[in-house]
Amino acid sequence: MTIFDAFLLLGGLAFFLYGMNVLSSGLEKLSGGKLERTLRKMTDNPFKSLVLGAGITIAIQSSSAMTVMLVGLVNSGIMQLSQTVGVIMGSNIGTTLTAWILSLAGIESNNVFIKMLKPESFSPLVAFIGIALVMMAKKQKKKDIGEIMVGFAVLMYGMVLMGDAMEPLQSSPEFISILTAFNNPIIGVLVGAVFTGVIQSSAASVGILQTLSMGGNITYGMAIPIIMGQNIGTCVTAVISSIGVNKNAKRVSVVHIAFNIIGTVLCLILFFSLNAIFNFAFVDLAINPMQIALCHSIFNIFVTIVLLPASKLLVKIAEKIIPDKASEEETFTLIDERLLNTPSFAISECINTTTEMAKIAKDSIKNALSLLEKHDEKVIERILADEDKLDFYEDKLGSYLVKLSSKELSDSDSRKISRLLHTIGDLERLGDHAVNLVKTAKEINEKQIEFSAEASRQLSIATNAIFEIVDITIEAFCKNDIKLAESIEPLEQVVDGLMYAIRSGHINRLQSGECTIELGFVLSDIINNYERISDHCSNIGVTIIEVAQNSYDTHEYLNAVKTTDNGDFKEKYNEYALKYSLK
Repeated sequence: MTIFDAFLLLGGLAFFLYGMNVLSSGLEKLSGGKLERTLRKMTDNPFKSLVLGAGITIAIQSSSAMTVMLVGLVNSGIMQLSQTVGVIMGSNIGTTLTAWILSLAGIESNNVFIKMLKPESFSPLVAFIGIALVMMAKKQKKKDIGEIMVGFAVLMYGMVLMGDAMEPLQSSPEFISILTAFNNPIIGVLVGAVFTGVIQSSAASVGILQTLSMGGNITYGMAIPIIMGQNIGTCVTAVISSIGVNKNAKRVSVVHIAFNIIGTVLCLILFFSLNAIFNFAFVDLAINPMQIALCHSIFNIFVTIVLLPASKLLVKIAEKIIPDKASEEETFTLIDERLLNTPSFAISECINTTTEMAKIAKDSIKNALSLLEKHDEKVIERILADEDKLDFYEDKLGSYLVKLSSKELSDSDSRKISRLLHTIGDLERLGDHAVNLVKTAKEINEKQIEFSAEASRQLSIATNAIFEIVDITIEAFCKNDIKLAESIEPLEQVVDGLMYAIRSGHINRLQSGECTIELGFVLSDIINNYERISDHCSNIGVTIIEVAQNSYDTHEYLNAVKTTDNGDFKEKYNEYALKYSLK
């Protein structure tokens, strides 16, 4: 091999790996939150887990990325260890699709239509269309499709370059003598494992083996152990990703390794034992790219069929290797950093976590409002605990979303992040106002304060309005319901009117001697917090609407709905004004 051939080989490998990375990244962006929603349908049914694992891996073209996701999800407490076993097995089957696509490069025929099936024949056209979409398409979805097409073309070009670089070696006695060492199955497994571990992609490793096989010097006996070893080598990514996680997340990588090692040992013993008995004629025959894809699929499907019934055993093995320790304290991770590698998946988890935060804020406000009617120390403790949670959520989510926003995102994902960043601060502030109401409720209880009948009646109406606006706001956010969000601002305007009327009523009662200044301070605290709660609800509602419309000028939106002849706004406002009338 000349120095030029060596450079050509390295360049081909670089193009191949880069193309694989671009292809995988594009597919992941295109699939968006569908991955997360699909994975959340996971049940304890191993067959369903198997299908979902295979499907998601086909969608993102990376079993390694799938395993890293699982480590992150288990570390965050979103999934249980037992749920990951079927997914891991399915991902091993899903990743075999890449080998079938790459096997098209080995098609040999003089028929013009069959020749067009060869990637090197159609990949230039795919590259041209992909570049055109990336440069000229206005919609991000089309740009993502273009990115996938370019990645595929670059990958195929890398494969052609490697094939050209390997051509002079096919007749080299030194190269052939090196290949004879692969006849030893143990060496074949080790070579496959080490090489795949270095490049951290079994799909890419199989593709390189397919390129090497085009010269006709790779036999079935050489290729089969290498294919088995490649499945072990791909576990390196999972091992690296499990550094610094809790014990259950570490067990995910152990399950992955145990599955592949047990499967490899089992198949090696079975295949070579049968070969010793029946002396398979095909073992010494040359293998081509399509036959490598077939062997890869048969191996993974067979191992899955054999070990799927033993899913619980794999979990026990993992628990034995990573045992529970009495002195060990598990650290809580809100959303695992590893999910940043798949941004759309991480965004979906951020949405789920913010939804939990929203529900905590809603419960906190409702509990605080109940304290104004009946004092309860346990409820107070719950509100204070919820406030600590809300502070923690805002801090961690905010930092995580900032990191996430620096990733390469689709327009849709960028809007989702914007919605969350605008919302988490308002949700945290709702918790603060709940704590403020706790202080007021304590003062009412300690000083045995009683409002006049009229003040109590008016306050009860205002409390009901606050109950409703919080309910609507949290439901609109959790469901991302724009129609529901549009009903928040009319109610907020009614609440503002209520607060003004209650203040005016208090001043009148104060002048007539029906109320005292001390009662006025307490009432003022309640009214101020009610106003601020409705303001934060308004902020959340406007954010939902503005982000959906890809516009972020809150003041412009509020001015528009209040000053223009907005029939829907007026209708909703009149409905709420009648419902919460003080007369």
